[in-house]
Parts: sequence; C-alpha cells; structure tokens
Amino acid sequence: MNKFLVVIPTYNEAQSIGLLLLDLKSFNLDVLVVDDGSPDGTAEVARSHGALVVSRVKKLGLGSAYRAGFAWALARDYEFVIQMDADGSHQVSDLVNLISAAYSADVIIGSRWVKGGAIKNWSKGREILSRSANAYSQFMLGFSIKDSTAGFRIYSKKILRTMEVETILSEGYCFQIEMTRRAINYGAKVREVPITFIERKFGQSKMSFSIAIEAIWRVTIWGFSSLLGR
Repeated sequence: MNKFLVVIPTYNEAQSIGLLLLDLKSFNLDVLVVDDGSPDGTAEVARSHGALVVSRVKKLGLGSAYRAGFAWALARDYEFVIQMDADGSHQVSDLVNLISAAYSADVIIGSRWVKGGAIKNWSKGREILSRSANAYSQFMLGFSIKDSTAGFRIYSKKILRTMEVETILSEGYCFQIEMTRRAINYGAKVREVPITFIERKFGQSKMSFSIAIEAIWRVTIWGFSSLLGR
C-alpha cells in the first residue's frame, strides 16, 4: 500500500475536484475525499477519477471531515497523511518539497508566510487578515509557527496517534491552529516549507463570521489558560 494518503474535505467542489485529482495522478498517491453531502455531485466526480470517497449525509464542518479522514487512515497501513484543499489553492507542484520533507519532522506545514512562500490573487485586506490571525496565534500561544492557519500539511501516523485527534474540538479554520497547538504540546517536531497559495478559481470560500469568531475565541482562551497555568 502507498505510504501516503491524501485527505481532501469537500462541499460543492465539483468544478475543481476533478482537476485536482487529475494533477495528483502523477504522484501515484491514494486519495480519500470526505464529502459532506454536496448537492452538486462532488462525490460522483471524485469517484469517476478513481478517488476513495467517504460520503456523509450533511455538512458537518472542516474539523469533522479531517477527523474522519485521519481515523480512516489510522485504521489502515499509511505512514503519512497529506491535507489538501479541493479548490485549487494548494498547488500539486508544491507536494514534491512537502513529501521530501516528510521524513524530517512529525508535521510538515506548507507555509505562505515563511521565506520563499507566496500568495496570488488575494486582496490586501485578506492578506492582512491572514497575517494578523497568525501573528495573534503566535503571540497568544507562544509558538514560532508563522502559518498555523495553513491547510496544506503532512502528518506522520505516529504523531496523529499520539495527539488523539479525535478529541480536537474546532470545526472551522481554527482546526488548523488547534492541530498545530496540540502537536507542539505533545512534543512534535514541526517544520514549515514554503508554498505558493493561489486563490480559488471555482466555487465559494467557506470562510464566515462565525468561523472567524471561533478562532479568536479559542485562541484567546487557550492563551490565557496557558498563562494562568504557568
């Protein structure tokens, strides 16, 4: 069996998932799509391109989708789990460097904000929002990771088991921050590798006010809890 499994959460990504799966074929990787009952037929498109698909009855959230994907991987013989978005923002060409780094750390983060990282087609406002969220997480949680909100990652099987990911609570993009925090707290070696992030061409962003509030609230609580603990 392939040592690497790519886990891709989807909701209404029929326009982009096929293109991503075609690009991934050159890597000869196993791919698991966790689809939250997309009414646009995303699951059917993924199956037609040879992906493994877990179909869920309704939209349950990003965190829930990744927890399901991790559980699926851990029940099998994979050594590494790759996280990717379905919307084309994560470039398959960057996988070469991420996979090459996989054996050098427990968690590999494809980072926009380290030297060599880049973004394309973002507004200045969105860039400021992302940089600010990551700077706030660094300050409140006391770690040096520059892109803790990044969703393009590789986890080793060992660290996923150690972290008890089934107990991760966040559902929105805060899931990435909580996973980063949990990994560091469990002694994981985390390495950031530069990537180029390109704004999606198809579909709509899943970012919402409630997702942003969840991240601010949880990071603030974690930060003060850590301070009081010390």
